[in-house]
Amino acid sequence: MSNSENQVVFTKNEVVITDIKMPFFSMVWFMVKWAIAAIPAFIILTLLGAFTMGILSGLATH
Repeated sequence: MSNSENQVVFTKNEVVITDIKMPFFSMVWFMVKWAIAAIPAFIILTLLGAFTMGILSGLATH
C-alpha cells in the first residue's frame, strides 16, 4: 500500500446566507427575549468586573 492511497483531502467550502424567512412578529418576539436575556448577562458581567477590579486594587495598594 502506498502513502497516496491513505491521504485525506480537505476542501474549503464557503456558505453565504442570502435570506432568512421569519415572520415579523416572531422576529420582534425573538428580539424582546434577546433584550430581556441581556439584563442578567449585563449584571453578571458588571459583578465580575467589580470583583476583578476589587482584587486588582487590593493587590496594588500593598
